[in-house]
Amino acid sequence: MSTSTISESGKSNRTKSVRLSKIIGRIILYLLLITGAVVMLIPFFWMLSTSLKESYQVFSVPPKWIPNPIRWDNYVKTFQSLPFGKWLGNTVLITGTTIIGTLFSCTVVAYGFARFQAKGKNVLFLVMLATMMLPSAVTMIPVFYLFKTLGWVNTFLPLIVPSFFGNAFFIFLLRQFYMSIPTELEDAAKIDGLGTLGILWRIIVPLTMPALTTVAIFQFNGAWNDFMGPLIYLSKPDLYTLSLGINFFKSENNVQWNYLMAASVVTMLPSLILYFVGQKYFIEGISLSGGIKG
Repeated sequence: MSTSTISESGKSNRTKSVRLSKIIGRIILYLLLITGAVVMLIPFFWMLSTSLKESYQVFSVPPKWIPNPIRWDNYVKTFQSLPFGKWLGNTVLITGTTIIGTLFSCTVVAYGFARFQAKGKNVLFLVMLATMMLPSAVTMIPVFYLFKTLGWVNTFLPLIVPSFFGNAFFIFLLRQFYMSIPTELEDAAKIDGLGTLGILWRIIVPLTMPALTTVAIFQFNGAWNDFMGPLIYLSKPDLYTLSLGINFFKSENNVQWNYLMAASVVTMLPSLILYFVGQKYFIEGISLSGGIKG
């Protein structure tokens, strides 16, 4: 056997060994991911299963993952026994308004930081970023006193109005995205006669939809699941949001866990649907890529 034949045989064996190690590595990775996904989904499956059980089956030992009989009417009874519709309407109103306010304010401010040249701009940007280091507990009392002085307690205004003044993390996220867009596009738009707002609306916003979708998803989850804000500012049951109302229902002595889990499933569904619909843009927005595709 010639030397070249032995060399080729050795290369072939090494190639097969590398391929085999890659396949084994992928199998191990997928097994770990599947195991982690199953562990993370167990609480959701238990919640869904509990929402379809009779009350006496909730804490049965051993637990029954598939209820028998399946009580779909638990969801109907949940709406009938709780002012669920009112809480849902309040939550939708607050969430939708804060998304609009956040997108508008953060887009304008981030574009200003990314493109405008002004004395002290970098200092202001650093000060804005520094606000992210302040724990919410530090500002909770003075902010509450401010809103109480304005007469906004027991209204939705303390939960809505701050969103129209921007969010430091979202402004930072959008600014980084805007800075990845070539300025030549804006120069060409200026030659065509577009002003600053026209460039922002017609050029920048369409190119940054992944980042804006990411901001919208984050803001939706934050407002939809917010508990501390409504707890501080809302004390009238008619003004409760879903998170506050469900917690109030849970605090009752004779809480029915099957109804509570049904309410929790309904509350969680919009977040799941929104993420699955916008996951493509969400991933692009987080990676800060995709500003220009060519």
